[in-house]
Amino acid sequence: MAYDALRAARELGALGPEDVHRLADAAWWLGLLPECLRLTELAHRDFLATGHLDRAATQALDIGGMLAMRGEPALASAWLSRARRLLEGLPVGPAHGTLWYVDLSFALEEGRLDEAARTAEELRRLGQAHGHDEYVALGHLGQGLVLLRRGRVTEAFGQMDEAMLLVVGGQVDPEWAGHICCMIVSACLDVADLNRARLCSEAAYRWLEDFEHAVMFTGVCRAHDVDLLVIEGDWAAAERKAELVVRDLADLNVEAVAEVEYQRGECHRLRGEYNEAEVSYGRAAALGCEPQPGTALLALARGDVATAWETVCDAAARAATDPFRSARLLRALVEIGVAAGHPDAAANAAVRLRELADTFGTPGFQAWAAHCYGVVALARGDAAGALAPLVRASSDFRRMRAWCDAAAADLLLSDVHATLGDAAKAEQYRDSAVAVFHRLGMPTPTVMPRPRSELDGVLTAREAEILARVATGAANRDVAESLSISEATVRRHLANIYLKLEVRTRTAASAWAYRHGLVPEARA
Repeated sequence: MAYDALRAARELGALGPEDVHRLADAAWWLGLLPECLRLTELAHRDFLATGHLDRAATQALDIGGMLAMRGEPALASAWLSRARRLLEGLPVGPAHGTLWYVDLSFALEEGRLDEAARTAEELRRLGQAHGHDEYVALGHLGQGLVLLRRGRVTEAFGQMDEAMLLVVGGQVDPEWAGHICCMIVSACLDVADLNRARLCSEAAYRWLEDFEHAVMFTGVCRAHDVDLLVIEGDWAAAERKAELVVRDLADLNVEAVAEVEYQRGECHRLRGEYNEAEVSYGRAAALGCEPQPGTALLALARGDVATAWETVCDAAARAATDPFRSARLLRALVEIGVAAGHPDAAANAAVRLRELADTFGTPGFQAWAAHCYGVVALARGDAAGALAPLVRASSDFRRMRAWCDAAAADLLLSDVHATLGDAAKAEQYRDSAVAVFHRLGMPTPTVMPRPRSELDGVLTAREAEILARVATGAANRDVAESLSISEATVRRHLANIYLKLEVRTRTAASAWAYRHGLVPEARA
């Protein structure tokens, strides 16, 4: 193995700085980050001592990048500053390419899109001038990311395709090739183009077949898999992949680990495992990932509507300049706004989400916007107006294999058809939705998030779910099965419901449920 041979030579003192760099590179591919950092710093000092300032700067940039991924931004910044100082006054050459890509990344993150676009073009020209196709590819990638932020999605993915062609043609150094593959999949997920994300992920795995020990890139690809598996509702597979990511990347890539912890929280929340969800969201937050809209939706599921509303509004305000984050938060804002009795705010959020969907035009954004329009229309009593957008959302979610979301849309369509007087279709949609929820191991949600005023602030969300089922004639065992809880838990909740409503029988509690809109009258 190259790493073992180089390490043995190093122990004999027979390696120059270039060989030390190669040894560090081998350690990086194996996921041995502490060893890689030590060796890269040693190579940096050796290059400095021999007057190779451009190579010393490259090593400093490598150290800065590794520390940034590890979650040590202060040290990373110091090394990047050193690299910048070393390159000052040197003729522009390949060593500047990595620094320019770092600058491009910062400009993108901070919303300086014009600057990012200029840097991407300079990077592409640098690669062409010096015969370094990795910088040509990074230039195309950078232009694509800028265009994506501007909503020019077709052009954006065209640029990324150019970068990918250089990768699959073997014209890009493996370190950069893996990075480009991962960034393109991430971009697809950002704009909720799930089928494109799957295709790009498959291409990344094919590229990885030639790199058996690529710990970092394999881990990041698995992190993207977790995102997709959660959307598909394959919780068990998502959990298995998440465990591997945490195991392999805990000391390598804090951002990837934080993201899978957030997705673990989503798995638990959607399955009704609220305490476990809270723990996972907390881990994600501790690693620097804002766990939104997950924690807001968790508060809603627990019946704490006020906290859910305050949390999602605050998060949406902070993400206002980030279209990708905004889309996800606006979607949650609609759901929580309806439940919290803020129909106008929910409607405004649905309009803003529709504007993003029209700008970006991706399948996911379009489906989210249609679903939210249906939610708002139904909450306002406009069942006829909710029908078309919810049908579209259900269809779009199925094409994306977002089974949980499709079932949620079908549950709303059941409510729509019941309100419109078509009991057969209402039952058909409800049966379809419940079957999916059962298959996924999820509790069946209430048909429609009801404004808090309709519940008189009396019942928690879980109590409302149970009462809604009891009111339709479900036995305790059926309620327990549909919500994935025990019969004893159902009995305990019913006892609390009777006390809160000041009733003594299921019949009286059911009558209260119909009067307060927990169950549509047309379904009685």
